[in-house]
Amino acid sequence: MTFAIPEGLAPEAYPLAWLVGTWRGEGVLAYPGIEESPFTAEVEVESDGGPYLSWSSRWWLLRAPDDVAPLDVAARPDPVWATEIGWWRLPPQDPSAAANAARPVELLIADPSGHVAVYVGEVRGARIDLASDVIARTETGAEVTAGRRLLGLVEGDLMWAFDLAAFGHPVRPYASARMRRVS
Repeated sequence: MTFAIPEGLAPEAYPLAWLVGTWRGEGVLAYPGIEESPFTAEVEVESDGGPYLSWSSRWWLLRAPDDVAPLDVAARPDPVWATEIGWWRLPPQDPSAAANAARPVELLIADPSGHVAVYVGEVRGARIDLASDVIARTETGAEVTAGRRLLGLVEGDLMWAFDLAAFGHPVRPYASARMRRVS
């Protein structure tokens, strides 16, 4: 698959260039106390030219009649399950590091359910592995204590998995999806 670096992307963000765009697809979520449910997801990753990328994610539970196409986000009557905004950052690279070496990466996330989180990890090619460093919550936010995220480009699709430790449970699978680039 041929890939071009998006115009105006800051050189510091080049290792994440493959992530830039709008992605839509389907996934499934399940967790103790949460019934397994299919959902539609939309992720937007954008650059404004700064040394970071913005992240916006929304998930809709699939409860619509069969005649609504799952990826027709504009026609979705389904309830929004989750939404988040954030920023991807790449710390400055050690000048002696090999060009194809894994790079440290950070993801800062906020969601309206009362959480902010900092994930740290590495990007190697078209794969990102992250683990939570800090998760803070408001007094009324659900008890979420840790998380892991895995994102990767597989056959041109964005695959991701989100593991979570919440409500007294250890880290375990929570949601995963496969999304196609729509722009």
